[in-house]
Amino acid sequence: MAVQHYDDPIRRKVINDFEQRFGAPPSVVVRAPGRVNLIGEHTDYNEGFVLPMAIDRAIWIAARLRQDRSVMCHSLDFGQAVEFSLESVKGHVSDRRSGWHEYLRGIAWVMQQAGYHLRGWEGVVAGDIPVGAGLSSSAALEMATARVFAELSGLAWDPPTMARLGQRAENEWVGVNCGIMDQMISALGKAGHALLIDCRSLETEAVPLPPGTAVVVLDTATRRGLVGSAYNERRAQCEAAARLFRVPALRDVSVEMFALHADKLDELTRRRARHVVTENARTLQAVEAMRQGDAVALGRLMNESHASLRDDFEVSSKELNQMVQCALKEPACYGARMTGAGFGGCAVALVRAGDAYAFAASVAECYRSATGIAPNIYVCAATNGAEVILLS
Repeated sequence: MAVQHYDDPIRRKVINDFEQRFGAPPSVVVRAPGRVNLIGEHTDYNEGFVLPMAIDRAIWIAARLRQDRSVMCHSLDFGQAVEFSLESVKGHVSDRRSGWHEYLRGIAWVMQQAGYHLRGWEGVVAGDIPVGAGLSSSAALEMATARVFAELSGLAWDPPTMARLGQRAENEWVGVNCGIMDQMISALGKAGHALLIDCRSLETEAVPLPPGTAVVVLDTATRRGLVGSAYNERRAQCEAAARLFRVPALRDVSVEMFALHADKLDELTRRRARHVVTENARTLQAVEAMRQGDAVALGRLMNESHASLRDDFEVSSKELNQMVQCALKEPACYGARMTGAGFGGCAVALVRAGDAYAFAASVAECYRSATGIAPNIYVCAATNGAEVILLS
């Protein structure tokens, strides 16, 4: 069992509340992180490459074993409790469900569907991942729940397997058609590293961040609007382009192949495909820059990614563009780009570590002056994936 010592105010909060609520300390505390994607956007459903990192904002659960096969969990963030029998979530899914507690039920359902014998537990959950900001609070809750079940049920913890089960729970139980990236990075994150994920083979490689750099998440405080229809439209355009290239997915089209045959596509489909083809290339180039410790090259690739998402894929927004402009004005910034599905949410910047907090304050003021909106800005460190934490 890999156990880490980790001091965090949320950790202390869930332990203290557990002791007050249940009259004894928990037997296990787990954390599972949120994530930000450094580069590789809208490449996942094209079977390409993504480069997320687990951030030091997480979901925490303090728990202990029950003698029956029930789960009872209190959410400090929502001020709610859920209680359910493990027997009640063994059958087939009949309808889609919403609410934080459905991620717990969904994980219990999918693990039992996979043949795991689960034991009941009682616990307290809390986190500091902003909900709706595109930092994967849902995947973190899934992986934290799976980690608790594994620990208290005496099961081996295999991160890729649990990530796939978490994705299935979100797809089939919650009803959200997400890819695998969020669960993989929440399960497999490594401190000081991003994680290259091949979305076709699910092979991964931990890649070190350039020395002396920090990653800053820039939340525009705007939320995605009609992203569902736009997402489906972009996905259909990418599939149409792949058919014209006679390949399974745009992952199989090189930059050189695209240049040779792009004139066969209509103008709109050509721009959509160009983003995916060049973004896959940029993601692999970013990995090489990180292996070389080259923050300047990584920043340039992030800038190119934003321009491609803005102009070719057209999934940015005026607020995201303004946030990136504010970031790039700062001498400490190597590069910045929108991150996530787009149309709102967050941008991400790579900056000199020693200037990160001054950078954050300056960008916040620039963005507020330009838009009238107060942003939320987080200086982040790359952390480990879902893990058990020492109680003392």
